[in-house]
Amino acid sequence: MNSEILVRMANDIANFFSAGNDEATAAREVANHLTKLWESRMRRQIIECWRSGGEGLSPIARAAVALLAEAATYTG
Repeated sequence: MNSEILVRMANDIANFFSAGNDEATAAREVANHLTKLWESRMRRQIIECWRSGGEGLSPIARAAVALLAEAATYTG
């Protein structure tokens, strides 16, 4: 899938979870959502995008993907 589409989707999800939540809570909720609902290849691709600088990711989406990357390190 196109990285730009994944970035836009991650940002939309981050916008949704930012309502009524602080940034840390929203980031955890986004990471949980991505873990549960995105295919593993989509998660790998957004992590790679983040590792390459994360251009276009909102601060909450960026924090969420960092959490995904950290979890991926522990689970392989």
